[in-house]
Amino acid sequence: MRTAILILLVTVCWAKPFHQRGLFDFMLEDDPVISGDGEFVTPQQPTGPTCPFRCQCHLRVVQCSDIGLEQVPKDIPPDTTLLDLQNNKITEIKDDDFKKLKHLHALILVNNKIKSVGANAFASLTKLERLYLSKNSLKELPVNMPKTLQELRVHENMITKVKKSVFDGLNHMIVIELGTNPIENSGIEKGAFQGMKKLSYLRIADTNITSVPKGLPPSLTELHLDGNQITKVDADSLSGLNNLAKLGLSFNSISSVENGSVANVPHLRELHLDHNSLTKVPTGLGEHKYIQVVYLHSNKIAAVSTNDFCPIGYNTKKASYSGISLFSNPVQYWEIQPATFRCVYERSAVQIGNYK
Repeated sequence: MRTAILILLVTVCWAKPFHQRGLFDFMLEDDPVISGDGEFVTPQQPTGPTCPFRCQCHLRVVQCSDIGLEQVPKDIPPDTTLLDLQNNKITEIKDDDFKKLKHLHALILVNNKIKSVGANAFASLTKLERLYLSKNSLKELPVNMPKTLQELRVHENMITKVKKSVFDGLNHMIVIELGTNPIENSGIEKGAFQGMKKLSYLRIADTNITSVPKGLPPSLTELHLDGNQITKVDADSLSGLNNLAKLGLSFNSISSVENGSVANVPHLRELHLDHNSLTKVPTGLGEHKYIQVVYLHSNKIAAVSTNDFCPIGYNTKKASYSGISLFSNPVQYWEIQPATFRCVYERSAVQIGNYK
């Protein structure tokens, strides 16, 4: 028995002294390695880009929103693909702010105080697809935007002019949002959007323009011009828009839609002309093959003919109406003949009456 105790004590004496490990050492992803002499060796953590102070970084996404930044952070990881800087106090975008971000796909700068953008601030972003600059104080559109850009949103700024040179070469652009800017009618250069052959969505709402911009690209499928000061729709202003499916002209001062205007948009499905000054239903709706929704409420329409919406006779349109609104007009709804809506999908699709 005495011999066994002595052997145990000798073994303990030969053991290495106990080393206290740090509290968070056990949270390491890799297990500790034991060296040849029995020592614990903590694996070296890979060194890489650091995350900007107070920001959150995960899977190439850097989120720095709502933290009171007054300038773009300098230590953004170069492999970042999405950078969120919205809801801060940034006043200026300098030429070298994003110089190292060669892999950036989306840049969000919404709701800051940006007044100026360097001439080459975005030039080095050769993979940028989405640029959001809404709710700032910009007086002009950025120049030298990447040719890869697909979506640009700059609504609620102080932009007064839209120059053709700004969009030259942006052949991959799909969406442009320019609403709620003090853009004058003369501020949009003719053909400013013409070169963008993939442009599908264009919104210039709540501005000061008085007519439909000239030279719009035929690729457009949605055009939103609501809340402006447009007084009439000319046939040539919609000429060539063969792919347009939705046209928004609500909340203007439109008193007439020229003959042939509707025919120039042969694939139109939705026409929004509510809250204007029309005195009659636009001509050409009866012969149109694809129109399904027509909003004409809150105008000055006093009479509706039996052939205003449907082709002559009882032949049905290729696409039946799913929505026609005529309420808040001075037309006496009981004077409208039932045959007027013979090509409507169902009775509930027609809304009339309620005029005060």
